[in-house]
Amino acid sequence: MYGIKDVLAPANEEGTRATILKWCKAVGDLVVKDEPLVELETDKVTVEVPAPASGTLIEVLKPESAEVSPDEVLARLRLPDESTPSKESKAPTAAAKTQNSRGSANTRTDSELLSPSVRRLLHEHDIAPGAINGTGRNGRVTAQDVTRHVSQATHVSASTEVSPATQVSAATRDPSALVPHTAIRRRVAEHMVRSLGEAPHVTTLFEADLSRVLKHRASHAESFESRGARLTLTVYFISACVRALRMHPEVNATFRQDAMELHGDVNIGVGTALGDKGLIVPVIHRAQQLSLFEIAQRLLQAVEAARAGKLSPQDVRGGTFTISNHGVGGSLLAAPIVINQPQVAILGVGKVQRRVCVIDVDGSESIAVRPMCYLTLTIDHRALDAFQANAFLALIVETLEQWPDTAEALQD
Repeated sequence: MYGIKDVLAPANEEGTRATILKWCKAVGDLVVKDEPLVELETDKVTVEVPAPASGTLIEVLKPESAEVSPDEVLARLRLPDESTPSKESKAPTAAAKTQNSRGSANTRTDSELLSPSVRRLLHEHDIAPGAINGTGRNGRVTAQDVTRHVSQATHVSASTEVSPATQVSAATRDPSALVPHTAIRRRVAEHMVRSLGEAPHVTTLFEADLSRVLKHRASHAESFESRGARLTLTVYFISACVRALRMHPEVNATFRQDAMELHGDVNIGVGTALGDKGLIVPVIHRAQQLSLFEIAQRLLQAVEAARAGKLSPQDVRGGTFTISNHGVGGSLLAAPIVINQPQVAILGVGKVQRRVCVIDVDGSESIAVRPMCYLTLTIDHRALDAFQANAFLALIVETLEQWPDTAEALQD
């Protein structure tokens, strides 16, 4: 007798849904325990699901692009009969392929090879699947293949049906195209709408003089670089937030209907752009225990892993506060920045810009040019009030402007 083993979507604390990104094996293939079987994409990371046992993949229940929930059955494996010689164990492979060719999501029929988004595009443009040469894995037709085919057809139609006088203007018009959302983009959209729907957002704005931070960075950046860390301005903002969060624990918290949960660890997430794919927030865990160099090291590792798609689920979980350094893209001010629920606040950092300021010199006012940046704190007004927000942000500004006198994480 052969045993059957279910392949389950991995469980997670948040109950986050995922999307089938790619099957690494086809029905009928032999698999070895712990080798990659399927890739899932969540709003945060791409996760490989390993085979839970060695055997034969006999059924795929969820096709590529399908959404799945934690612990949902994705596929089934037939386990080998230990009493049967290994050569005979391969016999069911052909039968499994024949049986599943009638209904499996991974068999090679024109309709079942297609993801839901591709089927929708084909239906909208009245295109037969066989009319397009697929460029995806094993010749699979992708959404990009469909939009490319529509674009080419539009140009051909324009050049053959319009008069010569209008051919040039028609050919220069770019056709519109439907680009299916990635799983990350869909989840980010859902998360943002839910955050704004649940939490009343209020933003306070301060301005910080980064003269002393930039001076410290200039004298330490080369040393950090030689030891494998990059001393960016974000490193200083993380360190300043550590000090402020320890002195204002109500900001390092989660709002619950019956109480405020004040977190013991300071786990700071840093918003990281992934181009057109969306945004991800890797977390620097227990930042209160790290020196400035260690923060720089962790941040570099997290950002590089995020952009390479190599973050693990643990790398994006457990954040208690978030920094959005939108200034790296040239933005001076962004408000409100949507809170990363279930946190109660998020810091926004604008572009550093040299501006004319009035400063105090020995009790007298003077005009000077200083490197300034706008800092915003957007709060969940259910959890925090303006007084608390202003006190927290004022402490961050003080830490930055008096650097390193007020810094707590400078040990190398």
